[in-house]
Amino acid sequence: MIYAINYDLKKQGQDYSGLYEAIKTTGAWWHYLGSTWLVDTPLDASQIVQRLSPHVDGNDRLLVIQMGNDRQGLLPREAWDWITQHE
Repeated sequence: MIYAINYDLKKQGQDYSGLYEAIKTTGAWWHYLGSTWLVDTPLDASQIVQRLSPHVDGNDRLLVIQMGNDRQGLLPREAWDWITQHE
């Protein structure tokens, strides 16, 4: 299942490398937009948030949404290919 992980990281200069590594270990991933990752994972949204929460500050924002079939955007061809491959 593909989930979109979206965040707004408030603390400039903070080392968020732990967050990025935690996202990468969630499953196959694609990262082309600055604060959005797509992950193909057997985990559900709650499990993803639980895995990522230790790597963000209390004032950061995090949103995990399961992707559906009604989607559209202005992305490069390789992004749409990745999405189609992981459906």
